[in-house]
Amino acid sequence: MTIPDAPPGSTKSRRVMERLLAARQQLISFVVVGGLAFVADAGGFNVLRYAGPDGHGIMYDQAVTAKLVSTALGVLVAWLGNRYWTFKDTRREQVHHEVLIFLAVSAVGGLIAMGCLGFSHYVLGLTSKLADNISANGVGLVLATLFRFWGYKTLVFVAGKPAEDVAVEAIDAPPAA
Repeated sequence: MTIPDAPPGSTKSRRVMERLLAARQQLISFVVVGGLAFVADAGGFNVLRYAGPDGHGIMYDQAVTAKLVSTALGVLVAWLGNRYWTFKDTRREQVHHEVLIFLAVSAVGGLIAMGCLGFSHYVLGLTSKLADNISANGVGLVLATLFRFWGYKTLVFVAGKPAEDVAVEAIDAPPAA
C-alpha cells in the first residue's frame, strides 16, 4: 500500500501515516503467526487429549499437562514466526537474550491459558470437550494473546533500545483500551 501525498510542510502527518501503515502490517502478520501458533496449540491439545481409541488420547486424563505440551509447541511456532516475520526489523542481535525474554512472556501467557482451563475444569467442574476447548483455546488463548502482543512489542523485540529504556517504557505504558 502506498502512502498518499501529504500537503507541503506536513511531515508529521506523513510520519503518523507511515507508523499506522507499519503497525497495520505488523498486526496482520502477528495475527497470521498467532493463527498458525493457535493451530499448533489447539490441534496439539486435542490430539493429546482425544486422538486415540475410543476418543482417548495419550494425555486424556491429564488436561493441564496436555495444555502445557501444546502450549510449548505453539510458543515455538510463534517465536519463529514473530522473530522472522512480524518483528523482523526489531529483533535482537543476541538471540539468547531475545529467546529468554520471549519464553518468559510466553510462559506467562501459557499460565493465563492454563489458569483458565484449570479454573473451568477443576473448580467449576466443566470437563466436557467443549468446555475444555472454550476455557483453554477460547478464553485462555484470547487473554494470553493480548498479553503476549504487549509483551513481545514492549519487552522482546526491541532491538537498539537499552534494557533500562525498555523496562521504563513497559512500566510507563498506558493500559490497553
